[in-house]
Amino acid sequence: MTEIVRRTIREGLPHPRGATWDGNGTNFALFSANATKVEVCLFDDSGAQELQRIELPEFTDEIWHGYLPDVAPGQLYGYRVHGPYAPEEGHRFNPNKLLLDPYARAHAGKLTWNDACFGYIIGHEDGDLSFDERDSAEFMPKCVVTDSAFDWQESRSPLVPWDRTIFYETHVRGFTMRHPAVPEPLRGTFAGLATKEVIQHIKSLGVTSVELLPIHMFANDSHLLDKGLTNYWGYNSLGFFAPDPRYAADPSRMLQEFKDMVARLHDAGLEVILDVVYNHTAEGNERGPTLSFKGIDNASYYRLMPEEKRFYINDTGTGNTLNISQPRVIQMVTDSLRYWVNEMRVDGFRFDLGTILAREVNGFDNQSGFLKACGQDPVLGGVKLIAEPWDCGPGGYQVGGFPPGWAEWNDKFRDVARDFWKGEAPAAALTPRLCASGDMFNHQGRKPWASVNFITAHDGFTLNDVVSYNDKHNEANGEDNNDGSSDNRSWNCGVEGPTDDPEIVALRDRQIRNLLATLLLAHGTPMLLAGDEFGRTQQGNNNAYCQDSEISWVDWDFGERGRDLIHFVERLTALRRNFPILRRQRFLSGTTNEELGVKDVTWINASGGEMPDDDWADENMRCFGMLMDGRAQPTGVRKRGDDRTLLVIFNGHYDLVNFTLPESAGHATWTLLVDTNVPDHPGEEEFATGQAYQVTGRSVLVFALDSDEHTP
Repeated sequence: MTEIVRRTIREGLPHPRGATWDGNGTNFALFSANATKVEVCLFDDSGAQELQRIELPEFTDEIWHGYLPDVAPGQLYGYRVHGPYAPEEGHRFNPNKLLLDPYARAHAGKLTWNDACFGYIIGHEDGDLSFDERDSAEFMPKCVVTDSAFDWQESRSPLVPWDRTIFYETHVRGFTMRHPAVPEPLRGTFAGLATKEVIQHIKSLGVTSVELLPIHMFANDSHLLDKGLTNYWGYNSLGFFAPDPRYAADPSRMLQEFKDMVARLHDAGLEVILDVVYNHTAEGNERGPTLSFKGIDNASYYRLMPEEKRFYINDTGTGNTLNISQPRVIQMVTDSLRYWVNEMRVDGFRFDLGTILAREVNGFDNQSGFLKACGQDPVLGGVKLIAEPWDCGPGGYQVGGFPPGWAEWNDKFRDVARDFWKGEAPAAALTPRLCASGDMFNHQGRKPWASVNFITAHDGFTLNDVVSYNDKHNEANGEDNNDGSSDNRSWNCGVEGPTDDPEIVALRDRQIRNLLATLLLAHGTPMLLAGDEFGRTQQGNNNAYCQDSEISWVDWDFGERGRDLIHFVERLTALRRNFPILRRQRFLSGTTNEELGVKDVTWINASGGEMPDDDWADENMRCFGMLMDGRAQPTGVRKRGDDRTLLVIFNGHYDLVNFTLPESAGHATWTLLVDTNVPDHPGEEEFATGQAYQVTGRSVLVFALDSDEHTP
């Protein structure tokens, strides 16, 4: 770009927010309720030279705005915002600091940590009350004016129904960094994830929805960089409308590359879910940098201590908390969500520390302004909304507390399933989790899909490590193994870490299959962590947030053991797909429908009869059956169902149990579909009702009831 001469600026419009190109010029609009002046700064193509500062001439409804003719896509820009520097009143304006546009659709360059990035003088005796006059522009990334044009051709969202949804959580970079079929220049990028072989693998598993760890533009923490580490997970957002350039093979085509990835996944029938971080930003607390929101309008964007506005409310554990009670901040978040749906065509969102988004002055409120805004929004009403229903603040644990229309991560499912298979939870603890945790979610017409069940996620052990390590091994994180949770509910089966002992290897493999079967056969919406389908390990690291390395990257050299496990996962997802009784949209109650004469679920003990009260009270009860009757009413219409009846036997006991297959009216034969002790069992072996089956210690079995009416 040649040097820009001084321009004539027009009034422009206060909406939409951000830099919007109309084909002839660009409208700039920025919210700041407390600023006294706003300047837009234009830079050359390299981002090194500031060519011009132009004061936005209009201030309408707390929006500063102006229109610049001839400013076109590709133009680099930032803001300088004037106002009082009065930290004790909540204001931290400093026009010496170049600020990122909260609505920027793209960024160029990267953040280089320097003392000039802070609004105060580092090391000054007055701390953050001091005022730094150095220009931060040379150390800051720049915002980019964009052109949204993209040819989607025939690509459409698959619109996967909730009852058929299986999430697959992965990381854009880590998933393909070691994939042999991905060309090296594309590894770790959106283009790499769109590679045919990568998509074929995901699709073959039977999952439906790819959930990506944060891809919003984020900052690398300086303290990690100083230790040779990085913020790998990306939960440190700075730009809620822009993909991070580090995930683009060609940063100049970043938006097109992201859209192409979405299109290719959609073409394969796979949804795209984004993990989003609207609870805090990378600007930290009062001693953090001034990069965007803090310098634009600190008192509006952040929750400040009511009596000491110099300090931040820290319900996130990261130093600051976005003020989602502020109307313009709510608007920013919902505008961001709609942008990703309408323009980038994603299919849903998982909200990190979701409780914060529902906090008002008095704490969590499931009728908060943000939740109401989402609930009435016709765009957001058509996509999947998933909350991580906890935060670090008072009353932060809210599993089951979100309103209708939301799904929630259910960590109680994870904890109880792990405890059961390590021999520390009885049948009575596991049974409600197998029924979509109706004790927490069955209210206000919510459906079983609202419980997102998982055994593992990015945060914690992989599935292989759950059965291979008793303790975390986070030494590589540089914190003397003090980071990460010590409450892993894991069991190493007798040896810590890798072993060649064939008995321990066999037990670990069976335990992995048990946990996968528990996840994929339970009611609710399952989520599988990428790589668990072939036994990926992080060498016992349960907090790999800072490991952009082979610790976190998926290793595709998994051998025969991994291939066998993939086939087992495919069998389980096929069962879930082919047997509607596993994904009904009514909570199982265990009570008899007197009108139909059917009980939807019956809990069976090893004698083949219904579990009595003594079994439920027995803390050592480890072997039981879950009999789901296909004749039970499947919907609100009062008529019998015609699904096939299934019996799932869970034996958490360490020894073999002779389990009598229960009788069922009018039926004489059970067909074995799965035995986790015999993973390559071809299935279809028949057993008479009343016959005893020798259930191996620590195993899961699935039987289908045969009859003339219900054929395979």
